[in-house]
Amino acid sequence: MVAQEAATGALAGLEPAQVWRWFGELAEIPRPSRHESRVVDWLKDFASQRSLEIKGDSYGNQVIYRPGSGGGEGAPTIVLQGHIDMVTEKNASSSHDFMNDPIRLQRHGDWLKADGTTLGADNGLGVAASLAILDLPADAALPPIEALFTVEEEIGLKGAFALDGSLLKGRIMLNLDTEEAGQIYIGCAGGGDSEILLPVEMESAPTGAVELQVTVDGLKGGHSGVNIHECRGNANQLLTRSLRALLGTVEGARVASMQGGDKRNALAREASAVVLVPSEGVQAAQQAVADQLANFKQEYGLFEGGLSVRAERVDGAPGGGPSQVLTASAVDRLLGVLAALPHGVVKMSHAVEGLVETSNNLASIKPVPEDKTYSIVLTTRSSITPALQAQRDRIAAVAKLGGGKCIQNDFYPGWAPNPESKVVKLAEEVFTELLPDKPQLLAIHAGLECGIIGERIPGIDMVSYGPTITGAHSPDEQVQISTVEPFWKCTKEILHRLAAAKA
Repeated sequence: MVAQEAATGALAGLEPAQVWRWFGELAEIPRPSRHESRVVDWLKDFASQRSLEIKGDSYGNQVIYRPGSGGGEGAPTIVLQGHIDMVTEKNASSSHDFMNDPIRLQRHGDWLKADGTTLGADNGLGVAASLAILDLPADAALPPIEALFTVEEEIGLKGAFALDGSLLKGRIMLNLDTEEAGQIYIGCAGGGDSEILLPVEMESAPTGAVELQVTVDGLKGGHSGVNIHECRGNANQLLTRSLRALLGTVEGARVASMQGGDKRNALAREASAVVLVPSEGVQAAQQAVADQLANFKQEYGLFEGGLSVRAERVDGAPGGGPSQVLTASAVDRLLGVLAALPHGVVKMSHAVEGLVETSNNLASIKPVPEDKTYSIVLTTRSSITPALQAQRDRIAAVAKLGGGKCIQNDFYPGWAPNPESKVVKLAEEVFTELLPDKPQLLAIHAGLECGIIGERIPGIDMVSYGPTITGAHSPDEQVQISTVEPFWKCTKEILHRLAAAKA
């Protein structure tokens, strides 16, 4: 296969070979959230070929069991944990089919990335490391291992919510799903989604109007928790501002449709709208959008160097454009709601310096024509439950004022830091010995499965770490190759020392 050859070429000679081998195989398997069955089959084959027991729960989470070995037979059981789904984001120019195509890997110096798509290092490298541990020689000094592979992490930690805790006996867990090499994570934010369904009225499009497509693209995007403090541009917000400016400038301009963003946990990189304007207003409409781009460049230009906002004429057959447009009152409500909704950092923590405590992400906008509504999705995160709920109440209030309905799922819990945890102290000891710099103990403004698993398995002692991954949840996702081997060595050493403990 061409894709297999490309993967082999990108990974050739990389160490640790056993981790990169499994990551390369995983990259060959399409694995969007809700569609992880091919990976589950792969895991079952892996376990069968090694005579390892594998069990799954009714939701699709899998656990592979390896007995203790090399003197670790009587040690406490250790859970290794990662998720097998990945965020599926791609550049507008990419024809990649996430349901059928393998990820095309590319090496750029010390970085591995994909060709115009997300890479899946989040959390593919954690999964690969767990498999490499399970595949170590039969006499390796290891405690009993329960390798937990969860599903649907990227769409609200659903696999962890549905986890059957009886599958696990271990009460010490290494979560391999953070993205800053050499640092140890001991806490995370909780969060939850809100979907606003806003009714809209349509009417016949004006005759003789010129069709323009207003497009916002070229933004960095990124993870809606990890990158939120960087105040990156949000395409949904910038499109809203551009449309309000255009409509305020050109009398008779009408909006036919708008949409932007995609994944709930990704910052919106692209958004677009179809607008009909009188022929005499085309130049003024394009100038209004150009003026907004100049404003945005003042706000974001030093960071968002690729930002583009433009209004382009759509030439087609006469009468081939939109047959309907939003009524003036409908577009006023829609843009008003979008302008009022919160996005970005709400508050920094007073307890942990530099930690975002509470934030919102205006994730996506899309029409739902069959219901004559627009769907607007936001994700809220906070390490403080009352603050989380206050933001969700705020979003619901904006929806109500705009005449919409707000649907909110149950929020997932955070993971409260415990610096005195035994496994945290062990990880800190190993990192300090094996790595050049002393690790920091950190909390992350993102949703790890640790908080939920901690509820499912009371008393479990947890720590999280991983190699360096940047640009997660966007086509800029990349992993720093040189950080994978230290990550692997630390994992093996932690397990080696745990193997010497007695249950």
